[in-house]
Amino acid sequence: MSDRRWGSEPWWGLDQDWDPDWTLTDRQRKLRQELIDLCEQELRANAKVSDDELRYPRRNLELLGEHGFLALTVPEEYGGLGEDHVGFSMVCETIARYGCASTAMCYVMHMGAVNAIMLRATPDLVDKYIRPLNSGKIGTLSYSDPETGSHFWYPVSSGARRTDDGYLVRKRASWTTSAGFADFYVVQTTSPDFTGYDDLSVFVVDSPDAQARPELWDALGLRGNQSGSLNIDNAAIPAWQAVGPVGDGAESNDESVDPWFLIGSSSVWNGIALGAVDIAKRHTTRKRHVDVGLRVADYPTIQDYVGEAIIDTNASRLLVLSVAQAMDQVTENNTVTLRPGHTARAQFLHWAWQAKFTAAKNVAHVTDKMLHACGGSAYKRDMELERYLRDGKAGWVMGPTNEVLRQFVGKAALLGFDSLDYWNQHVNERAIANETKKLDAAGKRALAARLAAEADEADAQAQAQG
Repeated sequence: MSDRRWGSEPWWGLDQDWDPDWTLTDRQRKLRQELIDLCEQELRANAKVSDDELRYPRRNLELLGEHGFLALTVPEEYGGLGEDHVGFSMVCETIARYGCASTAMCYVMHMGAVNAIMLRATPDLVDKYIRPLNSGKIGTLSYSDPETGSHFWYPVSSGARRTDDGYLVRKRASWTTSAGFADFYVVQTTSPDFTGYDDLSVFVVDSPDAQARPELWDALGLRGNQSGSLNIDNAAIPAWQAVGPVGDGAESNDESVDPWFLIGSSSVWNGIALGAVDIAKRHTTRKRHVDVGLRVADYPTIQDYVGEAIIDTNASRLLVLSVAQAMDQVTENNTVTLRPGHTARAQFLHWAWQAKFTAAKNVAHVTDKMLHACGGSAYKRDMELERYLRDGKAGWVMGPTNEVLRQFVGKAALLGFDSLDYWNQHVNERAIANETKKLDAAGKRALAARLAAEADEADAQAQAQG
């Protein structure tokens, strides 16, 4: 019998026998318990307020800062906890499971911004953005683009121009978690002297230079995370607020932004799934059918639902933790400083894709089945299960969407990684040959004439610029 408590009552969810604790250090298990206590004392109650009122969970994030979690992966010399990828996974999962999924997703994006800065840390960036984190300073990533949807690595509506002392940065984003509430934004744009869509750069922009419309945010789930549009209109920033050298954006994305985001968001979806199972256990072990003298949990069908949910969710958790462990191994537990041109985490990116796909698919299935297990009672808001179901629905559609990820994996497996062609740089000769063979002689001559005219125009533009 577990001696765990939830406030004044015995803990009513899954015992820790079902947690893969062998993957955690003693310190990480202590941090998890500290987080669970914070969730019980305040974070979970605030989750309902955020959901009901579309309220940004700033108090929850500030509370995490007071306990050091806003600088979780920052080296201790800069005021952080010095944790690694496994520790990050555990924190994201714990907040989503026991506390507030909106807070957890805001936290993922905050830590994504922090780790993007730490990949190319400079004394100026550390002093302004990293050392103050535990005082409640909140950052976020802004990588999406209204013209390219979940293909966030293709920011066509952005750019940067050099000035005498820095840059003028412009950014349009369709989805930015914490938009209008973050203190700083790590943004990806096309580079000055742009040469092609793999020529990207990263900048930090302060909140006064970013315009958002949080009052327009109203979503099915994750209703507190305020993931609305963002507009940065030629913000003047000093040169030292560039994160890494000009043109470093693609490598930064593969080495930092994507790995940390995919580990964190996958862990959030796993946490939501576990939280739904916790609620289902509470209800089904307490609810009795007096006519037959059985609890709901005594029915084999319900046991099947819960058993499958635990098995599938723990498979997803172990995949995420395995990828996190791999990243820890190649970065010496997140202590290696990588120079531009050198990567470590990026070699496991295709495994992180699989982890995100698995977790997002699983959370939708598990929350749905736990609603079935609890019956009509779960349809009411006071049980919280319907909130977990709505929050979990974001997993599938959050970029990179599961449609994108399964195509990435399938295409890369069948045709090689070069076939992915993120930035539209490789010509599909097969498609051209297939389409041009449909043309008669006159059509081919007309096409050749049009292409020749476009080539002449491109040459003239190049000469004028050169």
